Amino acid sequence: MMDDYDKLLDKAFKKIPTQAIKSDRFVLPQAKVFISGKTTIVDNIKEIASVLNRERAHIIKYLSKELGTAGKEEDDRAIFQGRFSPSQINELIKDYSNEYVICLECGRPDTRLIRVGRVMTLKCDACGGHRPIKKVRAKKTDTGSGSI
Repeated sequence: MMDDYDKLLDKAFKKIPTQAIKSDRFVLPQAKVFISGKTTIVDNIKEIASVLNRERAHIIKYLSKELGTAGKEEDDRAIFQGRFSPSQINELIKDYSNEYVICLECGRPDTRLIRVGRVMTLKCDACGGHRPIKKVRAKKTDTGSGSI
């Protein structure tokens, strides 16, 4: 009796594909970046903000601070002063997603930014987890005014 069960189980396992198809519903779109003179333009910032479920202004503010330059939204595009590579922009958008979108508890993107008192909090709609997040601020850099 047990041998029949084991044979049937082996037969069932052989029919399962070796790599089960996993369909992620959260796929971060690649930024459509082009350079015009001394400015870098992200043409699909509206699509990125929609997928991340965040305000465009918040994403642009984060990118501006990380790039160390001025940025603005104009006609559903983000415009930054300076020349930046598409890989650099995409890496920063991925970092933004990890910091301000993805839940650390369950790894899902079903989150909202809410303010609790004076603290901005990332609240997950999927698992109910919440954590405080850092405010978007400029990076502190050493000015080199130390003594030798």
